[in-house]
Amino acid sequence: MQTANWYIGVDVGGTFTDLYAFNRDTGTVALHKTSSTPQNPAEAIINGLRELSAKADVPLAAMASLAHGTTVATNALIQRRGARVAVVTTRNFRDLVEIGRQIRPKLYDLKADHPMPLAPREMRFEVTERIGPNGEVIEPLDLDSVDAVIERLRESRAEACAIVFLFSYLNPSHEQAVKARIQAALPDIAVSASSDVQPEFREYERASTTLLNAYLQPSFSRYMTTLKNALSEMSPAAHVGINQSNGGLMSVDRARDFPIRTALSGPAAGTIGAIHVARQSAKPDIITFDMGGTSADVALIRNCETSLAFDRDVAGFPVRMPMVDINTVGAGGGSIAWFDRDGLLKVGPVSAGAVPGPACYGRGGTEPTVTDANVVLGRLSGHGLLGGTMSLDEEAARRAVGKIADRLGFPVERAAKGILDIVAANMVRAIRAISIERGHDPRDFVLMPFGGAGPLHADSCARALGISQIIVPYSPGILCAQGLLVADQSESFVRSQKLPLDGEAAPVLAKIVKELAEEARAWWADEDIPGDRRGLKLAVDMRYASQNYELQVAVEADRDRPSLPDVETLKQLFFAVHEQAYGFHNPADPVDVAAVRLTALGYRPSPGTPPLQPGASPTPKPRAKRRVWFEDPDPIETPVYDRASFAPGTRIEGPAVIDQFDATTLVFPGDVATVDEALNIIIDRARTA
Repeated sequence: MQTANWYIGVDVGGTFTDLYAFNRDTGTVALHKTSSTPQNPAEAIINGLRELSAKADVPLAAMASLAHGTTVATNALIQRRGARVAVVTTRNFRDLVEIGRQIRPKLYDLKADHPMPLAPREMRFEVTERIGPNGEVIEPLDLDSVDAVIERLRESRAEACAIVFLFSYLNPSHEQAVKARIQAALPDIAVSASSDVQPEFREYERASTTLLNAYLQPSFSRYMTTLKNALSEMSPAAHVGINQSNGGLMSVDRARDFPIRTALSGPAAGTIGAIHVARQSAKPDIITFDMGGTSADVALIRNCETSLAFDRDVAGFPVRMPMVDINTVGAGGGSIAWFDRDGLLKVGPVSAGAVPGPACYGRGGTEPTVTDANVVLGRLSGHGLLGGTMSLDEEAARRAVGKIADRLGFPVERAAKGILDIVAANMVRAIRAISIERGHDPRDFVLMPFGGAGPLHADSCARALGISQIIVPYSPGILCAQGLLVADQSESFVRSQKLPLDGEAAPVLAKIVKELAEEARAWWADEDIPGDRRGLKLAVDMRYASQNYELQVAVEADRDRPSLPDVETLKQLFFAVHEQAYGFHNPADPVDVAAVRLTALGYRPSPGTPPLQPGASPTPKPRAKRRVWFEDPDPIETPVYDRASFAPGTRIEGPAVIDQFDATTLVFPGDVATVDEALNIIIDRARTA
């Protein structure tokens, strides 16, 4: 029997499904891309694994682990392709998910409205019960009202059900009793209880998150079951992990129960991969810029750590879940250039997607896209993408961009350059939102572009932001898949309880931490994580007593005996975080604790530096030359290099084009690119303004 030594990351995107395989015994790396199959994402994964096996001699029976980043949940919400879902809630609160917060979705649009709840009013049912604000039972659970709701659920043909009772995060007994009764009477209905999904205060956000989870459960469960069964036949020894929005992996069974945790699964994997690259190259402060076919995701990483956001909107609905703090803009290689009613040229957010794709793909697309503009300017490889296996039609690209040029009265190259300038401006705005608008100077950071299109557009973004250095990972177009290989297993536990941070809080907080630690140990045991691979992260949500929103304060946690520091130390930690976030703090104001969070980790061994390719050298020779348009109106005869020929110590002076299987990198005139020991490309820009 073959030794299970291959570890594979699979990231499903809108255009391509990426695979990154690593052999921990030999250090061998194998990369592959295959077209996504939006109607059935599992099909692209299985096809991609088989193609990878045939192409790189990867024995699938020897796969030890497969980590998967998925967009299935996000796409189902965007396209409203979930289950027929019902809500069961406390009597007189059936309209909570519709009333929401009295905040307009668009400040200056008086006609804009929030999306209607996924459960219409006739699918929202009430139960007689009431838990009080201290977890006490004010009104006992009326089982007759529960049985009446069960009959209405049966008549409504509901496929899923969300249970959301008042203050159930403090006392889940009523929710759990109703969940058990519904499951016993209607075993075919998927049931989500808010005390399981995210037991935190703020009723509306908790209700919305639980409703979304229930809405996704049936289809996501089928997807996970199909994938698990197919992989168990193909690779019976493989451990399958599904990436969460917080950047950690969970089991397939856990993903079936909590699909809402995968809402930002793919982008989170890219951030984890970026942190891995940053550590390899000793660049702790970076701004990531992941540009794919449809969108661009940006994140800020300081000290090799990224922050988590707990209140996000997904497809217009609020989600209360720990998610990597990422800003997304509709700017990708497939973004279409078009004229608005005001006669101005716009780029995106509409995308040509995988089908028909950009005009240069030759799949029937005729609209001008960002990829077509890059082809017109000679920036993309003349022999095609994916190592030449996907040819590009330059004439089709020129015809598509020519429609823009004709209307503007410009040469086609100038129109193409305008398209790229506009899409760069869109991405720069997204980067400003996570840097300048939060008090960070982007000039203090290194820009890390990845995704299939990222390295093509990095210089434009860096120039606009005054960033002087760019780092291009070893496999930029497949970094999200690589990030899945370095992601740790994780599970988050939380206790939401508001209490003043004074002397009386200490024993209460100690009891909460002890309970959370017991849950973490149970999770470690369930996941069979050995002691030397266990870790903990502890944090406390705090705020001034007069504030509506809290700040998360990280606390060092001992793996075996986690505990919080004394009250005064906690206050000082909060003051420091408040000072960083808002520029001030008041040591005299009373402070409240809102929640305690504990994240249990299962560390996974990290892959090392990829091996050098045969023939790699510190003094590589260009394989060809071609005309490329940079900033000047005239093209420059530019050397084209194959990145596989680069060894540590390589130094390339711009202009240059660097081709590789999964991406193309531009080195502008005057810039210098060097290759470090981790085989990442460091570009020092001559022009920083």
